[in-house]
Amino acid sequence: MSTPTTELEKRIFTDIPLARHIGVRVVQFDGRTLVLSAPLAANSNHKGTAFGGSLFSLAVLAGWGLLTLKLAERGVEGELVVQESRVRYLLPVTGELVARASLPEDRELDRFLIAVDRYRKGRVRLNVSIEHDGREAVRFEGTFALLNVS
Repeated sequence: MSTPTTELEKRIFTDIPLARHIGVRVVQFDGRTLVLSAPLAANSNHKGTAFGGSLFSLAVLAGWGLLTLKLAERGVEGELVVQESRVRYLLPVTGELVARASLPEDRELDRFLIAVDRYRKGRVRLNVSIEHDGREAVRFEGTFALLNVS
C-alpha cells in the first residue's frame, strides 16, 4: 500500500542517488515533523564516527522531504531546493544517524504558503536536528526555496 512516506522514500531514491548510497530511510512523519535515518556503517569516517558530509546530506534531505510532503498535501509541485544553510557539529555521532526536521511556527509557514499561492514561488527556513545519546549532535538551519510552481 502506498503512503505519502513510502512515496517520499521512492522519490528520494529516484531523484537523489546519493540517498541510496548512504542508506537513507524514512522513519516517521506526524504532519509537522519528519524523521529520517541512515546507518553509521555506510557513513563513517576514519575515526569511526559519522562523516560530516553524510550528516549534512541527511539533514538537507530531512528538510527537503518535510517540505515535499507538506506541499504535496496542498497539491503543489515545483522545484524545491536548499538555498542557504548553516550547520554546526556539536558532538560526534557514533551510532545510527537520525535527523528530525520540524516545520517552523505556523505564522512563518503560512507566509511561505501564501507566497507560493500568490507568486508561484517562496522561501522558508527550517531547522533540523541530529541527536546522539539524547543530546543534540548536529544543528542544521536552512532556507529552502520553491521555484517553477506548476
